[in-house]
Amino acid sequence: MNAGPANDAIVQEITIAAPARRIFAALTDPAQMVKWWGIEGRFQATEVESDLRTGGRWLMRGIRTDGRPFTIRGQYREVDPPRALVFTWLPDWQEAVVETVVRIDLVERDGVTTVRLTHSGLSTDPVRAAHQGWPQLLDRLRRYIDSERAGRS
Repeated sequence: MNAGPANDAIVQEITIAAPARRIFAALTDPAQMVKWWGIEGRFQATEVESDLRTGGRWLMRGIRTDGRPFTIRGQYREVDPPRALVFTWLPDWQEAVVETVVRIDLVERDGVTTVRLTHSGLSTDPVRAAHQGWPQLLDRLRRYIDSERAGRS
């Protein structure tokens, strides 16, 4: 997994041995998202609502390991299956929350997909620090897809 050096962005890239359509579905289907969206010892999504279309809204609720709830909401800016997904990001755990943008690009070659995530608009060090979980989250996505392919999902 590679991190990209951008002043206001976090860039992560991961390769998953699965077609882009399969990964796009895992990234956008609420029933699948609650199975993998979480980081052990930190948080787990428990509910996702999604109006998957450009201009549609999405909402995620979950629980932190200390039992406190969290909410993230946003709006889809681009929905281009299975190539790209762009959405705004408004978490409730930040003070003076600022809307940021997450872009996920999927490039498939011979059944293997490169997933490139760019989270931009993270204009301060504390805001960037609050969003350093992307490598672990993408790894959970990969493990979810791998376990499904192995018949363990």
